[in-house]
Amino acid sequence: MSDITLDSKIPPGPVAEKWTTYKFERKLVNPANRRRYEIIVVGTGLAGAAAAATLGEQGYRVKAFTFHDSPRRAHSIAAQGGINAAKNYKGDGDSIYRLFYDTVKGGDFRSREANVYRLAEESVNIIDQAVAQGVPFAREYGGLLDNRSFGGAQVSRTFYARGQTGQQLLLAAYQQMARQVGRGQVELYNRTELIDVVVVDGRAAGIVVRDLITGEITSHSAHAVILATGGYANAFYLSTNAMASNVTAAWRAHRRGALFANPCYTQIHPTCIPQSDDFQSKLTLMSESLRNDGRIWVPQDPGDERPPAQIPEADRDYYLERIYPSFGNLAPRDIASRAAKRAVDSGRGVGPLKNGVYLDFADAIGRLGEDTIRERYGNLFEMYERITDEDPYATPMRIYPAPHYTMGGLWVDYELMTTVPGLYAAGEANFSDHGANRLGASALMQGLADGYFVLPNTVSNYLAPLLGTQPVPTDHPGFRQAEQEARERFGRFLSIGGTRSPDHFHQRLGRIMWDYCGMERTREGLEKALSEIPALHEEFRRDLRVVGDGQRLNQTLEKAGRVDDFFELAQLMCRDALEREESCGGHFRSEHQTADGEAERDDEHFAYVAAWEWTGQPGAAQLHKEDLEFENVHLAVRSYK
Repeated sequence: MSDITLDSKIPPGPVAEKWTTYKFERKLVNPANRRRYEIIVVGTGLAGAAAAATLGEQGYRVKAFTFHDSPRRAHSIAAQGGINAAKNYKGDGDSIYRLFYDTVKGGDFRSREANVYRLAEESVNIIDQAVAQGVPFAREYGGLLDNRSFGGAQVSRTFYARGQTGQQLLLAAYQQMARQVGRGQVELYNRTELIDVVVVDGRAAGIVVRDLITGEITSHSAHAVILATGGYANAFYLSTNAMASNVTAAWRAHRRGALFANPCYTQIHPTCIPQSDDFQSKLTLMSESLRNDGRIWVPQDPGDERPPAQIPEADRDYYLERIYPSFGNLAPRDIASRAAKRAVDSGRGVGPLKNGVYLDFADAIGRLGEDTIRERYGNLFEMYERITDEDPYATPMRIYPAPHYTMGGLWVDYELMTTVPGLYAAGEANFSDHGANRLGASALMQGLADGYFVLPNTVSNYLAPLLGTQPVPTDHPGFRQAEQEARERFGRFLSIGGTRSPDHFHQRLGRIMWDYCGMERTREGLEKALSEIPALHEEFRRDLRVVGDGQRLNQTLEKAGRVDDFFELAQLMCRDALEREESCGGHFRSEHQTADGEAERDDEHFAYVAAWEWTGQPGAAQLHKEDLEFENVHLAVRSYK
């Protein structure tokens, strides 16, 4: 048993004063001394770009790494619907406390109160900063910023830029980072992938990277390392994530001592375009914002194959409006997803494969006019038509749940530091703010809060005592050993000489994960997955085929490393899901549900963060628990009815 202790470093005092107290009492670095520190930021999405830009602006020397050809390719650009903030512009009762409450409740009481309250506090600052940067948020006729509603809230707090909010926010963060690149404060490395984290004397010393064009493996050192590398939903193969999204950075950090928290908490998004065939390699998300005006339904009777326009109201089941009248079509994602699954499993699925439900805008078009709907969602409707060759203005969209966001990630304390001193995790790469289920429009909020406001205030607490020290040189044996291990690992992939591609194994792994660790989990299914995944991983090691060599661009070799890490992560996801004998948020164990099919928590035994320690084998990880305390939002049965 390891002697790791989980110190969350939560400041004392009332929750509304903790962040202010922390910022006053933290150690500071004199502005003139900041140039003496080097910080590595891996990932240039919202969290990474915001952190690199802000730390550069503060005067630190920053190295930023992205495996994309441009930081603007980061997957944050795909976020569509909006970003939450407790501005209360609509005057409908919103507040910092209400956003805090909704987020804790939405996460099914499995998140840390102090972190969530800080997130709600900083949300109002994010909007001001983004507007100052020129983000073209939608505005009302009088010029004020507009808001719309998202799932899990009864107020309008979501700021948006049509259906491309993530793109606009990322471009703003990118231009701020680019400004620091121009000033010489940030050194940018494109097409460079992290392949290991280096720990020397118990502290993060730097990273080992591979140039994706030349194959060259090199090291970079710094006083602190920040991982802002996104989530791991591509463990399911088919997901809404970009196909390059992976878990390698976080997993390599985990293997070097960073605990991985709540890996079984994965979010299934309810509004994805249904899979069309077995050869599909990616799924496409339709923004949750569409649920503001679209109504979700299926035919009342199984086997009703009439075109939707020919099915009268009396023969339709608007099941979310029926089951959850208080929230209707804006029920939280986990609840809406399971309801869609039940509808399809009952034989009432729609579309050629009977694997979808309708998202219908006929009422909204009749009430508001097509021009208004086009103004609100035009680019989303256009995207849907390009993919499906169906006009959503004339016929309902077809949607179905799909793997999307991951609430689990590297365990971090209040400062966003992992269990490896000097190694931080930000945005979706950490576990910190969403508990067992993320409310819509909160991902952009967390990424920017972490990057713009949290890390720039917490990293000095670690750096200040290091004044006068130099980063560990990259010729240190710790770096040399990590480089050699990486070369040997890629060499093994190249030397197997089997018959199957990395994608072949990834697809088979994804099917196991979706069937047994997806929307619904059982002990029997998870145990089956934990027997099948190691066997498939062993087949991967025997029959993998990687063509080419490691001395140039080789995307098959890149994928081999990423899929290898997904195999290990998948075992931990199933192990974590098996250990958690309750249902909460996106983790639904069918053995633990109420009479009407809702999630049944076990607060007495499972009100904790499950933080797993690498012990050398993914199937033998050591569990550590951070008990969760609820002093402000009292534990209650989560209901949206």
